[in-house]
Amino acid sequence: MKSLLFKGVVTFIILLVVTSLMVDFFQTPFGTENFFKYHGFLFLFFITLFPRLTLLFSSVVSGGITWWLGFIFCPRILVAVLATVAYFKTNPILVVFAWISALSGETLEKWKLGKSRIVIRTNRFHRPPSSQEEVQRPTNISDKDTFEAQFTRKS
Repeated sequence: MKSLLFKGVVTFIILLVVTSLMVDFFQTPFGTENFFKYHGFLFLFFITLFPRLTLLFSSVVSGGITWWLGFIFCPRILVAVLATVAYFKTNPILVVFAWISALSGETLEKWKLGKSRIVIRTNRFHRPPSSQEEVQRPTNISDKDTFEAQFTRKS
């Protein structure tokens, strides 16, 4: 819980500093529209859980090579950037939650993607166990395993 709170505070501070620099030095115009004037809680739910589908089928701003790269490779970060540009002045807390969701969601997605492995399990051919032996569970396939298969052609 402490690390989540710490990440949230750090994200808020970084976001505050970056947006202040963008407004002061680069005269970046941030939107003054209220998020809830155009969208509701159902949109928030879907943009958090299914960012690609929601971006594709909703009325969210689209276009440009950067937008499409963000859409393909890191849609949650794209959603957070769009939220920052459009709603930072009127809904800063919503923008902070968008960044927390984006950073944690992308991290979790990439971590799970790296951990996923396909494991094929099969029963080894062996004699039936006697009453005193335990039944062995299937194990991973190795190079020493043999398989019997019969191929027939349907006519």
